[in-house]
Amino acid sequence: MKPPALMDAFPAAPERQVHLGNWRQPPFNRWAFQHVREIVPTAEVAEDPGRVWELPRAQLDLNDVTFTANGRQHKLSSWLAESQCDGFIVLQQGAIVAERYDNRMTRYQPHIIFSVTKSVTALLCGILAGQGLLDPDRPVTHYIPEVAKSGYGDATVRHVLDMQVSLDFDEVYLATEGAFIRYRESTGWNPVTDPAKAPDLRSFLASLGRREGPHGKRFRYLSPNSDLLGWLCERAGGRPYAELLSGLLWQPMGAERPANLTVDRLGAPRAAGGLCVTLRDLARVAEMVRCRGLADGRQVVPGWWIDDIMTAGDPAAWDGSEFEAMLPPDGRYRSQWYVADGRGSQCMGAGIHGQWFWFDRDSGVTIAKMSSQPLPSTEGHDAVEMACFAAIAEALG
Repeated sequence: MKPPALMDAFPAAPERQVHLGNWRQPPFNRWAFQHVREIVPTAEVAEDPGRVWELPRAQLDLNDVTFTANGRQHKLSSWLAESQCDGFIVLQQGAIVAERYDNRMTRYQPHIIFSVTKSVTALLCGILAGQGLLDPDRPVTHYIPEVAKSGYGDATVRHVLDMQVSLDFDEVYLATEGAFIRYRESTGWNPVTDPAKAPDLRSFLASLGRREGPHGKRFRYLSPNSDLLGWLCERAGGRPYAELLSGLLWQPMGAERPANLTVDRLGAPRAAGGLCVTLRDLARVAEMVRCRGLADGRQVVPGWWIDDIMTAGDPAAWDGSEFEAMLPPDGRYRSQWYVADGRGSQCMGAGIHGQWFWFDRDSGVTIAKMSSQPLPSTEGHDAVEMACFAAIAEALG
């Protein structure tokens, strides 16, 4: 699909100008998702050019792979166009077998991955846990006493990791008022309604209340939990999130390019959704997890942390959630990752507007996808995406 003519003059005409007030809305998002650092403040996550994880190539033609979802047959090439895919890559046993870019994207261009960031943040938690700096069983207040009077006051780090906090908050992406708008303003993602009372993310997190019912019983997908994980990482690791991610994951993994992460007006990291990376580096992260924390022969994330993601998690907490239909009956959620089968072979992270990484251990296939879909979520798309990924794995297996 030919991208709209946006930001094509200096300055662009008002109707073609992308700015903080429209960057997540169509058609402006088609440009914005590859240019986030020009709209929202960001911190750099540096790579190490001296230890890039080189991915061999074994190019195959997968365009004619077909699959059925929602009662309709799809072909890979047509689905990528229909789902406004900006970048798509498939690895098998660590080698690139398919790679495609659209909407002016290139292999060097960072693209926001929204809630796939959550899965990356949890890997950083695992590294800190492996170093003995972060204990998932500790109360949140052990690290962040400032949230003692909030809904997190009697929660553990594990409750936060598994989205099982009884928090007084609702995830409503298309909200026009209320707590979700205040949340967006606190992250720096929306214009501030009252500049004299400019919010910040950490203060917003500390202001959230508690709902009735115990923690640890029910899955509720709430992005502030993942932003709190970023704060926990900073307190446990003693450095800003972007520095921790660079030194503990991005460089040891062998990322090819720097990433960048949106931050609020006080530098708090948007650990729930603000990471912007290249397509190949996104694939490297997923491939590392498929390989039990190994990246190019280097142990980056502790193997036991990956094992826990793949084998633990509470299916009962997932049952009855608003996301229940997303996974098969034996699916579950653990440490900000979705586990799509009881055997722990298929695992993934997903983000709004069509961001994914997914792998299948049985076939050795890893897939990453970046998109600029017009809506945060579209009914039925998740089923099509997962059927697509599974069909590719079957075709390559």
